[in-house]
Amino acid sequence: MRGDARPGTERPDSARAISVTELFTIGIGPSSSHTVGPMRAACDFAERVTAQGDVAGVQCDLYGSLALTGHGHRTDIAILLGLAGERPETVDPERIDGLVAAIRSRGTILLAGQAETAFAEAGDLIFHRREFLPGHANGMRFTARFADGTSEQAIYYSIGGGAILREGEPAPRVNFALPLPFSSGAELLAQGAATGKSFGEIVEANEQAWRPAAETEGFLDAVREAMLACVARGCRTEGILPGGLKVRRRAKDLHETLMARGPRSDPSAVFEWVSLWALAVNEENAAGGRVVTAPTNGAAGVLPAVLKYYEVFTATPTPAGSRLLLTTAAAIGFLYKKRASISAAEMGCQGEVGVACSMAAAGLAAALGATNSQIENAAEIGMEHNLGLTCDPIGGLVQIPCIERNTMGAIKAINAAYLALRGDGQHIVSLDAVIETMRQTGNDMRSKYKETSLGGLAVNVVEC
Repeated sequence: MRGDARPGTERPDSARAISVTELFTIGIGPSSSHTVGPMRAACDFAERVTAQGDVAGVQCDLYGSLALTGHGHRTDIAILLGLAGERPETVDPERIDGLVAAIRSRGTILLAGQAETAFAEAGDLIFHRREFLPGHANGMRFTARFADGTSEQAIYYSIGGGAILREGEPAPRVNFALPLPFSSGAELLAQGAATGKSFGEIVEANEQAWRPAAETEGFLDAVREAMLACVARGCRTEGILPGGLKVRRRAKDLHETLMARGPRSDPSAVFEWVSLWALAVNEENAAGGRVVTAPTNGAAGVLPAVLKYYEVFTATPTPAGSRLLLTTAAAIGFLYKKRASISAAEMGCQGEVGVACSMAAAGLAAALGATNSQIENAAEIGMEHNLGLTCDPIGGLVQIPCIERNTMGAIKAINAAYLALRGDGQHIVSLDAVIETMRQTGNDMRSKYKETSLGGLAVNVVEC
């Protein structure tokens, strides 16, 4: 088995510009790195090789965390769908079971939706549970065999949040120029001081390098709508989550209980509503439903729950405030992608729920009128108290402890925002320091605690 990542390794995203449309993507559950990323990689490979000639057969080898927890994360299903030309942004969750069943029964796959190609899952989708590829813990090797006897092979890495890298190709947008670039919390604060803009406004200005402001505003509104729609679906859906743990969905019952309580005079109701909203999203994610990657699927419930808190429980919520919450959260998410990682296979769950908590804390603080220094403080608090959080899902499923962990992340984010708002922005630990600490902690963390299901709760709780 591969050793832990070495300190000082340069991040794939450290030198490039990142857009909100990359950080927030609408896809399917249960995992951004183990479901969404592999589906994108498989689709990309399928499209490339079908354009090169007559493909006689195709194979996928999975390594590291993808192999160890792939069945629980539905990586096998993601690969089949991607090879068939499906994309996480557009595939209908209601059709997935039928599509996969058809591929498995035929022993062939309609590669990239175009060419019937031999594919026997037992021999062509291989899980190498004891091997890691050198570039990342989430590695895939695809091989296409052409009718003329030649072959094509490519290695992809799913690096977190649904993003993928194809080995041997440069990361996109390395030299993309932004009007207000930043790659650290200190630079973000400096840009704010120089321009008089808030963190969210800096992101808005940078997004205009890609598209008109109205299009970015429309995208943010679509993200908000998708988040709240996911909350609503989770609150009305009941049943048992797939995967074998027999985890019962709780959000519907909790929603009915809170609705029956009547006026929200009990202070504890705030915590229960926020927890409900996070539960609802992550139960949807665990069921393979439509969610917003924010910044990952495993942590997809934190930001929607805090956004919903802002819109329901604060005094004067506005659509502009909701957009500011999202753009500010994005600014913080960019920093983690550039300076550390949002992949649990590299960082443990501190890189998922911890990052989501930090983003949501900053976003809420901004929407409530915080200064840039207070926003940076809120983001730092959000991560400081998630340092060392391991990723040890039982059965490799994004269910225990993942679903409840999102409720904790959301509550912690709200607390962090108010702690920062009650201060003057001055604090001893900077956001940059806590991000670097997270990176070092992730590097030092033993591999078995980083999305392998080889340690922690995954081995100390008997699966029933």
